[in-house]
Formats: sequence, C-alpha cells, structure tokens
Amino acid sequence: MRAFVPILAGVTLRSRLLACLGACLGIALTSVISATIIHPHGSLLLLVAPMGAAAVLVFVVPASPLSQPWSVIGGNVISALVGVAALKLVPIPVVAAGLAVGGAILAMSLTRSLHPPAGAVALTAVLGGPAVWDAGFGFALVPIAVNSVALVGLGVAFHRMTGQRYPHRPVPTSDPARVPEATMLTAEDLDLALIDLGETLDVGREDLDELLRRVEHHAIRRRALAGPVARR
Repeated sequence: MRAFVPILAGVTLRSRLLACLGACLGIALTSVISATIIHPHGSLLLLVAPMGAAAVLVFVVPASPLSQPWSVIGGNVISALVGVAALKLVPIPVVAAGLAVGGAILAMSLTRSLHPPAGAVALTAVLGGPAVWDAGFGFALVPIAVNSVALVGLGVAFHRMTGQRYPHRPVPTSDPARVPEATMLTAEDLDLALIDLGETLDVGREDLDELLRRVEHHAIRRRALAGPVARR
C-alpha cells in the first residue's frame, strides 16, 4: 500500500497552511481580476476550472518545473490554441478531445512549457460548450491568458511576501557560504543515473544535482565527526 501514499519531500505544517492560504487568495483574486477585465465580453467564462489545478502547483510546489511562470502561462495558452484548432479541424468532439490533449502535450514539450492543468484547458476548448466555441481562438486570450497571468502574478507576490523563491531559481553554487566540500559526484554521474531510472522526475536537474551534493557533503561531515569516537 505504500506505493499509493506518495511523500512530498520538505513539507511542513506551516508550508501546508501557507499553500492553502495562497491558493485561496490566488483563486479569489484571479476571479476578481478576470471579472473586471472580461465583464464587457458578456457570456465568456470568468474563470476556467483548470486554474484550480494550476493553483495547486503554483502555491504548493513553487519549485517544480511544472509550476514556473512560462509553464503556467505558455502551457495554458498554447494548449488552448491546440484545443481550438483540434475542434476546427475535426468537428467530432470525442475525436477532437483526444487530439487536443495529445497535441497539447506535444506542443508543450516542444516549447518547454509542460503544465499538467493545461491538458484540461485543451479539453475545455473542445468540450466547453457554445460560449467557448463561439470565442474561437480568442478563448486562448480571454479567459485563459487573463486567468494565467493573474494567477502567476499573484503567486509571485505571495511567495515574495512569505519568503519563498518564485519564479524558482536553484541555489547559486557560486556563493562561497553555500558551496559544500568537493565531492566525487559529477554532472555526468547524475545524467547516467537519470538514464538508469528511466523515469521523468518532477524536479529540475540543477536542483537535483545540488541536493545530491549537499547529501554527500553532510555524509562526509557525519563520518568525520564520528571518526574519533569510533577509535576510542
């Protein structure tokens, strides 16, 4: 059963509560901003459901490559365009739905904007009903781009106020105070290990490299401190 209970590394009660607060404020204020901008357009959606999933990524795992501003904004807008194009090319919803999601994944992969909720954006473009269909490619701008930009902007402001880095940047190893002792690990070792795993990890390569170096650094220190005790 342990395989069904994934562990999110580095999570504390404080970070969970902050994430809940951030998502609450993010979605509420995104709705307000979108309503202000979109209201003159009448029947268009003010807020699309995939933004709920995007909020989970932006506020709960801001360090994930899938949560970064380009992934949220670019992934959602690109997927909306792909979804509209799929429906226009194949006016059979059940077929267009599959093409929209598959095409969106390909487009996001090629543009390095992979964002899981964007798959639902592509699906919404196909199954969203008359209001979405009538908007055509404008759906990618209103409400998708409006929602995405607002959510990312609020995410940046919230994480800055709570002391987190968003957009995420790996800890700079050039900072002398942060550079661990020389280790035996190399970038080539990390690349080979990732090939051995054969899986896609939801963590940036630079962050993974830094994490492994710090693990080895602390292991070396622990052995050094335990050495004299072991000889007594």
